[in-house]
Amino acid sequence: MSALTVKRGSTRRPDPRQAVDELRSVIGQKNANLILLFISSTYDLAALEEALRGVFDCPVVGCTTSGEIASDGGYLTGSLVGVSLASPNLFVHPKLIAPLSAFGLTEGENLASALRGELKLGADFDPRQMFSLLLVDGLSMLEEQLVATLHKTLSGLPLCGGSAGDDLSFARTHVYFDGCFHTDAAILMLFETTLPFVLFQTQHFEPTETRLVITASDCATRTVSEINGGPAAEEYARSVGLDLAELSPQIFAAHPVMLKIDGEYYVRSIQKVNLDGSLTFFCAIDDGLVLTVGRGKELVESLAETIARLRRQLPTLKLIVGYDCILRRLELEQKNLTEAAARVLQEVDFVGFSTYGEQVNGIHVNQTLTGVALGD
Repeated sequence: MSALTVKRGSTRRPDPRQAVDELRSVIGQKNANLILLFISSTYDLAALEEALRGVFDCPVVGCTTSGEIASDGGYLTGSLVGVSLASPNLFVHPKLIAPLSAFGLTEGENLASALRGELKLGADFDPRQMFSLLLVDGLSMLEEQLVATLHKTLSGLPLCGGSAGDDLSFARTHVYFDGCFHTDAAILMLFETTLPFVLFQTQHFEPTETRLVITASDCATRTVSEINGGPAAEEYARSVGLDLAELSPQIFAAHPVMLKIDGEYYVRSIQKVNLDGSLTFFCAIDDGLVLTVGRGKELVESLAETIARLRRQLPTLKLIVGYDCILRRLELEQKNLTEAAARVLQEVDFVGFSTYGEQVNGIHVNQTLTGVALGD
């Protein structure tokens, strides 16, 4: 008999009430521990709040996206994707962190203390049977501070997460908790379980020999005005063999920069070129950092290898929740590989969304797929 019941689904109905009704008919189940929703920013969020009120009798959390992902629909837009989890061997403790801009070490310690008081499988955090999922306001620019604090106060408990999107509008991103959409907020979900699980991350870039030194930046706004002593956008364009006018989100997706941390390379993606020739990044950036231009490997092949590895690690694999960078989606679209990637995801039960950044343990990253695989 299965110890974990997973029901997932998606709807592209534009009317919020019709969308919620359709999704409820697919993912609703008795004794659910949690429902996760990934929500297109094109929905009327106030109307969606009203439509969701009282529909489910368990905690419901979610966020807005820059595209939704489901193994039965592939890379979706304008949709509502959801999954429900039910298991007597699973306990979930969702917490709203708001205002995020006021969250520091003291608040992190208070959160950890509250969570310790709710634990069912032990008196303290245990990485063998506990992990955390995170959803963050993707325009807060506070992910680094948040995950560093959580990593410390939760005693290094495994964590993965994603930054909410708004379909590349870069206007407002939201997380959904306790019946309301929130900005300047994050949602931490602490999972306790005796079920097998694997947290993972994957990216498909390798460093080249081309180095870029940040010589003038504003860390608070993640803006770089100078690289190698010259105008940032011009220097970046030159480093990838292009003219300034050719720079676009697709170019940034194909030619990211990478930062070496503790011997590992992590992607630091560029969000946009500003009118003054500066560059805004998806991650924190600072003077003196030495970045390396990345060279891409085959994204679909890398995704297939990751899915195959997870299936080997968890022979009873029931669900993958994935946080996938929007720049990965843009690369798939640019190379006409979206359907090929969708076919890879059809091999497993997968739900997720296209993010404005990903979190893994105590690090905020870009152009990465992070997530958790749950087994039975």
